[in-house]
Amino acid sequence: MQDLERRCFSTPWSEEQCRSAFTQPAFVAFGLMRGMNLIAYISVYHTANELEILNLGVVSEERRRGFGRCLLEMALRVAGKMGIEKAQLEVRESNHVAICLYQSCGFSKVGIRSHYYSDFGEDALIYACYVCS
Repeated sequence: MQDLERRCFSTPWSEEQCRSAFTQPAFVAFGLMRGMNLIAYISVYHTANELEILNLGVVSEERRRGFGRCLLEMALRVAGKMGIEKAQLEVRESNHVAICLYQSCGFSKVGIRSHYYSDFGEDALIYACYVCS
C-alpha cells in the first residue's frame, strides 16, 4: 500500500502511518490487484453512521479504466449495508478528474479547508453524499 501511496500522491502516507491505520478497528482498506501488484486501493474510516474516505489511489498506468469508480461504489455499497448514512472526503481543488468522479457518484461540495495541503498550500474541497442502504 505504501508503494502505491508514493506513486499516487505528492504527500503520501509514511510507512508508520500505513501500519498504524491498520491497527484501528474502524479503518478498512480495499484493493485491486493485477497479478501480484496492487494497482488501486481505497481506505476508509467509519463511525456509527458516517464514512470518511481517506484515500483513493490508482497507479497512473491503470487510470481511466474505471478502477477508482469500482472501488468507490463498492465502498459506498458496503457502507450502506452497515447502516452508514453519510460519506465524506477531501480532495485537492486541482484534482479535476477526481472531483468529476466524486460528483458522478453523488457527492456534492459542502466546504473548503483553506491551505490544507502543506506541499503547495492548496485548498481541500470537502465533498459529502448520503449513502443508500
